[in-house]
Amino acid sequence: MFADAMNPAAPLDRLTVARAWAWGWAISRGTAAPVDHAGVLRIAVGRPDQTVRHVMPSLDAPTLRRLIEGAEAGTWLKICADRAQVAPLLPAHWRLHEPEFLMGTALGTGKLPALAGYRHELDREGALWRVQVLSESGEVAASGQAAVDGAFATFDQIVTAESHRRRGLGRRVMAALSGAALSRGATHGVLVATEAGAALYQTLGWAMVSPVTAAQCLPR
Repeated sequence: MFADAMNPAAPLDRLTVARAWAWGWAISRGTAAPVDHAGVLRIAVGRPDQTVRHVMPSLDAPTLRRLIEGAEAGTWLKICADRAQVAPLLPAHWRLHEPEFLMGTALGTGKLPALAGYRHELDREGALWRVQVLSESGEVAASGQAAVDGAFATFDQIVTAESHRRRGLGRRVMAALSGAALSRGATHGVLVATEAGAALYQTLGWAMVSPVTAAQCLPR
């Protein structure tokens, strides 16, 4: 557990949030736990399109060069640095993805927003909470999950179906997961968001911690 390796009461700086997110992401996606190699967290994902993921809480050019030199197709990087800093260091066979953002917040209690015509279902499997917001017809309108690891909850795969957007369902998902995480002792939430997601989470009180650059090694 990340909570065994780090003090969850420490200030939520970039290193703390990045490490908490890596551990929670591994729980959420059902992978092996991250392994720390000189400050870089290696996660064995084991999928054909993503065999391994390296999470770098800060950009270090010599370390990045070492990772690139030994990388095979299917290797992913998540680097807590701006795209403009990372791009010049990557060879042509690495594909950059859209900008992402590492975010954190102190979890707080609050009422679930009332939404006519929708209900939500919450279930837990070990350290992982899942929520679905259902329409009157039973269609999954929005969903998400949160992995609780000590004082940290990593929010992941927050999705709202296109036909149900702009109705506050994302807020409903986040509120339900926050309440569930609090009930299991978590005090802080962490996540990595797309640009559109970051805009929503900021309205909910989440703070930007760092830009994140994602890159994928392609076959040569």
